[in-house]
Amino acid sequence: MDNRVPPRAAGPGPRRRDRHGRGMRGPIAPPQVPLAASRAEAFADLVQDSVERLERRWPQLAEIDFLVLEVPRLDGPGQVWNDEAVPLGGTIPAREGHPARVVVYRRPVEIRTKGRDERAALVHEVVVEQVAELLGLTPETVDPRYGED
Repeated sequence: MDNRVPPRAAGPGPRRRDRHGRGMRGPIAPPQVPLAASRAEAFADLVQDSVERLERRWPQLAEIDFLVLEVPRLDGPGQVWNDEAVPLGGTIPAREGHPARVVVYRRPVEIRTKGRDERAALVHEVVVEQVAELLGLTPETVDPRYGED
């Protein structure tokens, strides 16, 4: 009589238990806690906070799209950046059927900052500068506290 147990076939399904009989671990923090947010989501929240702060003073900003992109791209041949010339943001004027857009580039901003407070200040500065360019105003007109630490 054969008392051997046949080996379990390795199927393509997910493992429900590890070799010690324990289940899969859950998330470290619940989704409502800032720890659970990715760096990209936290950065987008900083941009949104800055936009909401400016919309109180400039309601027409509701018609402008604000985007967060990872990095700027080279649009044509011969365009080269050095460390000091990489843009932190940009604007795209309105065209038929498309609203104006303000773009903030996440990676260049993150590289130039060390902490969340410094990053939030730089994000707000970039948003103010781009909105000022789009509206044809000075940054000090868009936000009177522009340039203050």
